[in-house]
Amino acid sequence: MTKHHLNTRLLHTDSADFDPESGIAPVSLPAIRTSTVRFRDLDVLDQTMARKNKGEKVVSYGIAGLDTHRALENVINTLEGGSYCVLNPSGLASIHLAFMSVLKSGDHVLVSDNVYGPVRVMHETLLKRLNIELTYFSAEHPDPASLIQPNTRMMYVESPGSLLMEMLDLPRLAGIAREHDIVLAIDNTWGAGMLYQPLALGADISVIAGTKYINGHSDVMLGAVVTNRDDLARQIHATQYAVGNSVSADDVWLALRGVKTMAVRLEHHARSALQVCEFLDSHPLVSRIYFPAWEKDPGHALWKRDCLGSNGLLSVSLNCSPDAAKAFVNALELFGIGFSWGGFESLVQWVSPGALEPHSYWKEPGKALVRLHIGLEKVEDLIQDLNQALDQISAS
Repeated sequence: MTKHHLNTRLLHTDSADFDPESGIAPVSLPAIRTSTVRFRDLDVLDQTMARKNKGEKVVSYGIAGLDTHRALENVINTLEGGSYCVLNPSGLASIHLAFMSVLKSGDHVLVSDNVYGPVRVMHETLLKRLNIELTYFSAEHPDPASLIQPNTRMMYVESPGSLLMEMLDLPRLAGIAREHDIVLAIDNTWGAGMLYQPLALGADISVIAGTKYINGHSDVMLGAVVTNRDDLARQIHATQYAVGNSVSADDVWLALRGVKTMAVRLEHHARSALQVCEFLDSHPLVSRIYFPAWEKDPGHALWKRDCLGSNGLLSVSLNCSPDAAKAFVNALELFGIGFSWGGFESLVQWVSPGALEPHSYWKEPGKALVRLHIGLEKVEDLIQDLNQALDQISAS
């Protein structure tokens, strides 16, 4: 059988089957909504429960999802190179599931200090109460293995980071994890499987916020946990069922619709983002651009080695104070002020100095940082908007 490109396989994975009587099939798989399923007889019920108890993903009750859910899980497995995927109501819920599936009270986790901010909240509000200890480390640490303790069970990282786009040497970290028999889990929301495939680089678990590029339209909250290890799949499967996370079939359908155009959207986002970088690089108010696909970014070599493409997310430090940068943010007309990214629209986030303090990668104290998501608007219009907003700082 011909081995097609990922973009092609993505469009054809889990398409709707033809009706055996009419020979007709819809282009888009329908959203199958139900809380309860019926069994033809008790033998079918017994067979279903026996398969379920073995860890198979069978349809037995609405909380575990039906055909629509299986289709998106198969699509995400195709993207990530995984053998098991489970959906969650958000990216953060997926991070929580990954932690709870691997860890028990008394365990220790090494966490890269560039992780998604709410992970620290989860640590303070939940993990400490469960007697799970976290140690944050810099990706630039010369010997992360020296931080491993006898009770270290997992290493959790994000690459690239979603605030400063810091690239981590994932194969190096995977080698350390294997040597010490600990699980390496990664937040792959930036890469969404199409740009970055951490399981192929040695990670054991990949976590995605499908809220972002997989959906692409800023109208769905969704997460996923993916692995290609059977032992971890069994642990994740059992934990997900115990926790009871569930995702609306309509949200899953929206993500299935959105993911079909992800390849062309990402190409547009990435192309426009590089043009924005070229403009920003020439502006005297710009101190540094954080975007690994940008050739002047310190992580560019790792990006070229490990990534398959780029997207529209970048951060920019400005030669002014954080307070002065608020005038820039407020002056933007085409960029909505918001925390998310990955949709069709352009967004800007003013980053507070406090949010940057835990990041050892941040080496510009006193300067302002703004994060930009370059959307699908005409890039010349976005550049013109950025230019007039930068003039606001110059004027003040």
